[in-house]
Amino acid sequence: MAETYLIAGLGNPGDEYAHTRHNAGFDTIDLIADRLGVRYWKTEGGALTAKAVYRDTDLVLAKPQSFMNTSGGPVKQLMNAYGVDADHLIVIHDELDIDPGTVRVKFGGGHAGHNGLRSICDKLNTRDWFRVRIGIGRPPGRMNVADYVLSLPRKEAKDDFEVACSRGAEAVYSLVDHGLAKTQQDFN
Repeated sequence: MAETYLIAGLGNPGDEYAHTRHNAGFDTIDLIADRLGVRYWKTEGGALTAKAVYRDTDLVLAKPQSFMNTSGGPVKQLMNAYGVDADHLIVIHDELDIDPGTVRVKFGGGHAGHNGLRSICDKLNTRDWFRVRIGIGRPPGRMNVADYVLSLPRKEAKDDFEVACSRGAEAVYSLVDHGLAKTQQDFN
């Protein structure tokens, strides 16, 4: 029986949030889906999901539709539905403390004030799962963090954002293929 990974990209549903910095997870999931030829999405467990096969590994791609702050509920429901343990969960999310255009991968850790991660920690009662962190950098000047993460990147920031999402997708394939150590060596 093939291994199954749940790959959850975090974001907010709705056109008004599409392609904002906070939706880095959704955008990265869409890139993975495009590369793997996914054409069919369905709603289950409070998320948009699609199934794909990458090499000999089954992937469940998920975009929780409950808004960022309550992402943990759909993630837990899907883990239960597909029998996925936390060590086969990969969460893709935006990260303020990483430079725009860059990606960092880790296993475990805190939520650093990220409400989507906080929700997943709370629902799973563990912090031990893979994270693909899409760097968006800090807001300029005194701009409010919420306004910044919910805004569309412009000009060179848009290029950095798209590069980071693309690298994030590559990091997911690497985690599945090579595991954490090699992926961190290549991406961190």
